[in-house]
Order: sequence, then structure tokens, then C-alpha cells
Amino acid sequence: MEEIELFLEDAKDTMEKALKHLSIELTKIRAGKASPTMLDGIQVEYYGVMSPIGNVASITTPDARSIVIKPFEKKMIGEVEKAIRNSNIGLAPSNDGELIRLSIPPLTEERRRDLVKKVKQEIEVAKVNVRNIRKDTNDSIRKLTKEGVSEDAVKQGEERVQKLTDAFIARVDDVFVAKEKDILSV
Repeated sequence: MEEIELFLEDAKDTMEKALKHLSIELTKIRAGKASPTMLDGIQVEYYGVMSPIGNVASITTPDARSIVIKPFEKKMIGEVEKAIRNSNIGLAPSNDGELIRLSIPPLTEERRRDLVKKVKQEIEVAKVNVRNIRKDTNDSIRKLTKEGVSEDAVKQGEERVQKLTDAFIARVDDVFVAKEKDILSV
């Protein structure tokens, strides 16, 4: 019985991590407001090594419609600008020799629908991750019958894993509803 509790606790922790990962991925999908996290996935070549943009420049949002990037070294401005252009985030950098500015255009209805589709893809990935955790946990619990744990205890463990899975799927759905509302609100 103790082993089942350990498996359940481990499953819960792993599902929490999956939910946290979903939140991180969703911050990269912009909802019309400027955010430094929009640039999180961008890598800049820095002395021959690929580094996150936040390691080579300071990133600020002076207002809701713009991002300002100031490289720590002036000579890096071209590399940072190139990395932004190649990142496919849909923003055109403007460089004044000291700073790079990104203007966040208002979202069109079509772009909003595309963003909702992206969010749905991330939501599905999160649900699959939670279901895979359920499967792995159930497999681990079933193996306990070979170690002498009763079938009733195994069944109860599986039911608890299912309840945990249902709760996390509901949380994922709540995240989707909130993000969709954020994107679709003008």
C-alpha cells in the first residue's frame, strides 16, 4: 500500500510539472500585449556559442505595445537583430545603433484564430502528457501484484490515479478557457 502512495505522489508531482510546462509554453504565445517572455525561445550566437537572448541583452516593455532590447555589448546588436528576424515570431526589429525596438501590432481576427489554434495544440500536448503519466503510474501499480499487493489495493490505486488525471485534465481545460478569452478579447 505504501508503494501505491509513493506512485500517486510521484504522478501528482509529474502532472504539476506538465502543467507548469504548459504555462511556460503559453506565455510564448502572445495575446496582443508586449511581454519579455515572447523572446524566451530565441538563441543568439555569442562568441561562437548559442545563448538565450536574455543572457546577452536586457529586455524591457516600456508599454503594452513595444519591447526594447539593449544588448550588453554594443557589437552584439547585429547578432541580436538577426536572431529576432530568424526566430519567426512575426515581429520586425528596428535598430537605432543602441537599442532594438519591437512594435507589437494589434491582432487581427484571423491572427487571433491562429493563436487559439496554437494554444489548442499546446493544450493537447499537455493532455497527452498527463495521460502518459497516468499510463506509466498504472503500469507501475499493476507490477505490484507480482510483489504480493492485493488486486483490490491495485484497483483502488488505479481509481485514484484516474481521479488525479481527471482533476489535472480539468485544470488544463481551465487554462485553455482563460488563454482563449485573453486572446479573443480586443
